[in-house]
Amino acid sequence: MKFMKLGSKPDAFQADGKCIKYVTSDLATDVTINVGEVKFYLHKFPLLSKSNRLQKLVLKVSEENSEEINITDFPGGPKAFEICAKFCYGMTVTLNAYNVVATRCAAEYLEMTEDVDRGNLIFKIEVFLNSSIFRSWKDSIIVLQTTRSLLPWSEDLKIVGRCVDSIASKTSVDPANITWSYTYNRKLSAPDKITEVGVKFVELMDTVPKDWWVEDICELDIDLYKRVMIAVKSKGRMDGSVIGEALRTYAVRWLPDSVDALISDAHSLRNKVLVETIVCLLPSDKGVGGCSCSFLLKLLKVAILVGVDDSAREDLVKRISLKLPEASVNDLLFPARSPQTTFYDVELVQCIVNRYMIHEKSRRGLDVERNEKGTGDFVLENGSMLAVGKLIDGYIGEIAHDTNLTLASFIDLSQSIPDSARPIHDGLYKAIDLYLKEHPSLTKAERKKVCGLMDVRKLTMDASMHAAQNERLPLRVVVQVLFFEQVRTAAGVQAVGNNNPRDASHSTTNTDEEWDNKTTTAAEDRKSLKKQMSQMKIKDGEFQKNGKLTKKNSKNSKSGMQLLPSRSRRIFDKLWVVGKGHGENKSSETSGSSQSPTSFAPGDTKSSGSSSRHRRHSIS
Repeated sequence: MKFMKLGSKPDAFQADGKCIKYVTSDLATDVTINVGEVKFYLHKFPLLSKSNRLQKLVLKVSEENSEEINITDFPGGPKAFEICAKFCYGMTVTLNAYNVVATRCAAEYLEMTEDVDRGNLIFKIEVFLNSSIFRSWKDSIIVLQTTRSLLPWSEDLKIVGRCVDSIASKTSVDPANITWSYTYNRKLSAPDKITEVGVKFVELMDTVPKDWWVEDICELDIDLYKRVMIAVKSKGRMDGSVIGEALRTYAVRWLPDSVDALISDAHSLRNKVLVETIVCLLPSDKGVGGCSCSFLLKLLKVAILVGVDDSAREDLVKRISLKLPEASVNDLLFPARSPQTTFYDVELVQCIVNRYMIHEKSRRGLDVERNEKGTGDFVLENGSMLAVGKLIDGYIGEIAHDTNLTLASFIDLSQSIPDSARPIHDGLYKAIDLYLKEHPSLTKAERKKVCGLMDVRKLTMDASMHAAQNERLPLRVVVQVLFFEQVRTAAGVQAVGNNNPRDASHSTTNTDEEWDNKTTTAAEDRKSLKKQMSQMKIKDGEFQKNGKLTKKNSKNSKSGMQLLPSRSRRIFDKLWVVGKGHGENKSSETSGSSQSPTSFAPGDTKSSGSSSRHRRHSIS
């Protein structure tokens, strides 16, 4: 810390309790000055030789025949006045970052200018500020913090503005040129994290990071912090990611962790101002870089709790929508507030997703032109949409547990993303299953409506196995699952029958594409089978009466059926009978596959006839 000593005489000030101070001298004191609650017994001559204000006050007191001078609004209080009085006596005083602003304001009040005496206190303090304080990083921050209690004097004397400019200028310096001390607690904690060859741990620790300054200015009050950050941004030299990190660090430093502390009457107003200030300071980088989506979502949660203005909430929602692919399910779990009856604020998430889709549509319109010119990044953009699809499926799976969640809200949020964002419907199926489990009072039409959200053709083998045994699904959906698994198995067996390992692998990993391209091998069977299924009237009572296998002479089929519950087995029996009538002209491999339920039970290692043995031999 920088300091400056003034004067050479020994300190002769003495105290008599807390409220009386005097100067020990052979001469009797001849003036009494009351500063706040402290009474000073001093001599006129040294004071009047340095202070133009005291000259006027002493003259005024003499005219009024009063014995004391009363100063009630003295900047800096008795301590600052004592420093000024000691300077007038020529006694030794020490100025530092903690008392220099108060002393400067006191000297201004006492009018200790060069007109009264050359080399007066104001001149010496200004030299100290410009040559030492404003050149020091930490001293500038300390001085700026002390100016808060000395308003409006510190503002009128331009001390606040000069401190802000000094701090902002230093943050813009190239980190390689940083030579002053600063606080940075986020360095590597272990040498084994270093991967660069030839770089020592000490050398890497000594490297100054770009965000070296963010921790030090966190000690500033919010109004001063805002001024510093505005000045930093106005320089135009700081990356949005560094500004975002600075705001995140400040929020972590000052926002309480508990909800009760956030909304308490004692701190709710302060927290509201803090959040609104951070929002207005967010970097305007159009969603590229800057603050992370996780931080923005947490900030939005706090903003809702403390009741920030609508403009601040709208700004956060807009920014979050641009970064939605980076979010996690936990980040989207906003607690609902009255008059909402759900546990989570689903409407807010719906708004964020809608904004994201609007932005994506407009951006994809521009990307069409870029792709035509060869400048687009299709893989990156498609990956973002897939990430959002996975996010929404995870979110609706989480909120499906809420018994107060309406069917309309569940369906609207599920349909808020395009089909291209969901190449696989396993996540959606899981959410639907949970919703059906938590809402057993749904009507048959409502269950059918919610199940209509998923495409059974886009379920993986595991999901199809689960769906085929799911008692909560409507019978029609179970039939569709069994049918499409039948077709998929038939397509896979035919690919294996061609003795082409490459085709077999393609059939296993690209079932959706296979479904679209199998018009020559399974189209007739599907058409006939669908027609007969539409003529069937599937009722629970009918299945209870006809629950026996029709193909009694097939041991392997029967053993495979035992892996399914009775309800799914009865449906499969009906489907198997229908499929048998239209599969007689197929090859032995295809017929064996269509009759075997092993596609629904991968763990079953039993053979289903010579065709199964032939299939295993071909794969091996």
